[in-house]
Amino acid sequence: MRIIPAIDIIDGKCVRLSKGDYNTKIIYNENPLEVAKSFEAHGIEYLHLVDLDGAKSSQIVNYKILEQIATHTKLKIDFGGGLKSDSDLKIAFESGANQITGGSIAVKNRELFEKWIAEYGSDKIILGADANNEKVAVSGWLEDSNEDLIPFIQDYQHKGIQYVICTDIAKDGMLEGPSFDLYAKILDEAKGIKLIASGGISTFDELPRLAELGCEGTIIGKAIYEGRISLKQLEQFIIM
Repeated sequence: MRIIPAIDIIDGKCVRLSKGDYNTKIIYNENPLEVAKSFEAHGIEYLHLVDLDGAKSSQIVNYKILEQIATHTKLKIDFGGGLKSDSDLKIAFESGANQITGGSIAVKNRELFEKWIAEYGSDKIILGADANNEKVAVSGWLEDSNEDLIPFIQDYQHKGIQYVICTDIAKDGMLEGPSFDLYAKILDEAKGIKLIASGGISTFDELPRLAELGCEGTIIGKAIYEGRISLKQLEQFIIM
């Protein structure tokens, strides 16, 4: 199972939110590149970079930080937040993203998102399927859609999607443990999907459980920043 630390960006700074609420913002570091380099120094190869300013606006915002991290580290970056047009996607890839994650766009403009899958390939496009009571949430989680989570994932599987990042919003940033039951259900019903678990990771012991479930990767955010899981522990998990 791949270990994928998260860096969420607001105003160029590394922050975390709780349950996607922008009013709960905590700034953990003024320098996202410094954070990315510390991950790389501990053998981590992947990074989940989220442009929270972009998620709230009508376009990509923090692409310069993506470019900076891509230029000064060898991390394979998946980038999300605010990707709403062909030009946003072009900017993201030109700035060094290995993959992009589309969440709101996959709900609100299916035609465009399906075009991206066809153009760039399913190894480059990740479906962001963030859930609130098994309904898909959009617009930086500021609104719910009427889409049921698992049929939504299955539908995009038929369109060629391989990778899905699923965050249970109720768990995100709460350090209360991930949604094991939800992930088991997704893996059972959307057979063959490469599921990346996200939200609620709070202790190192949860990682082997997610691996046993069959998750392809896991995104870890606040647990690293709050010192619940050390980079040394992640380094050991990677080489196990």
